[in-house]
Amino acid sequence: MGSFQLDYFAAGWIGGAASVIVGHPLDTVKTRLQAGVNYGNTLSCIRAVYRRESVFGFFKGMSFPLASIAVYNSVVFGVFSNTQRFLSQHHARESEARGSHSLSDLLLASMVAGVVSVGLGAPVDLIKIRLQMQTQPFQEGNLGLKPRTVALGVQPVYQGPVHCIATIVRTEGLAGMYRGVGAMLLRDVPGYCLYFIPYVFLNDWITPEACTGPSPCAVWLAGGLAGAISWGTATPMDVVKSRLQADGVYLNKYKGILDCISQSYRKEGLKVFFRGITVNTVRGFPMSAAMFLGYELSLQALRRDHTVTSP
Repeated sequence: MGSFQLDYFAAGWIGGAASVIVGHPLDTVKTRLQAGVNYGNTLSCIRAVYRRESVFGFFKGMSFPLASIAVYNSVVFGVFSNTQRFLSQHHARESEARGSHSLSDLLLASMVAGVVSVGLGAPVDLIKIRLQMQTQPFQEGNLGLKPRTVALGVQPVYQGPVHCIATIVRTEGLAGMYRGVGAMLLRDVPGYCLYFIPYVFLNDWITPEACTGPSPCAVWLAGGLAGAISWGTATPMDVVKSRLQADGVYLNKYKGILDCISQSYRKEGLKVFFRGITVNTVRGFPMSAAMFLGYELSLQALRRDHTVTSP
């Protein structure tokens, strides 16, 4: 009963791949809104990206996350599920019966998953954001650059994920791969608490007492709502993280988290920290719904069971 469950990792890998495919176009829009310039709102950003880069612009930088985020989610879900399972089994009085989830166990398991996620996810996020940002226009006056904005037909800074990694390591060292890691910790540790805990309790609430486990529809709805809650509340620190990680494509503007917050607030006011909150919340629903549904259904298939189990 206390053995390490590898099927959690396999199911997390499948769910992670599903979430990347569903959510990457809006993730590109979110990154451009938060770290780019000259985008009035979500719709104007979508129109601008489509006009300059066609539909393929929304999938820019997806190959690396698709290959890596599937592994990343595999570890996150595997760590969360095994930690929560270990903690609940450690308390002899806590059974695995439905409705017996301990809030303290879920909170600790979510925090552990959040810390692990940053160690794996910071380089992945950095590469994704650098690739997403390199074709957006920058204000030459603000950056003090000569007119060398990356326009259509001009050689981009990075030719792909591998070249991006090599360039960052060469110019910034290995530590450069973890740019923005502090902001990511401040985003992801509370973020995963507001991801897994609402999911588990919403599942319990939606599923009728007579059912042995949540239906795929309940999983989809609970997962989507949990994602919207988590991503919506994480937006202020997500803005800081995106700016720190996008910093360095052309020059370094920020010295750290506090400097980024200070400069952003001084130039753009408090509203800057809520930039992209709409697209973050809207994107969070289908991404997380696909993530949890892929996770639960694949876990069910792997166990050759007819009951959808909760993580």
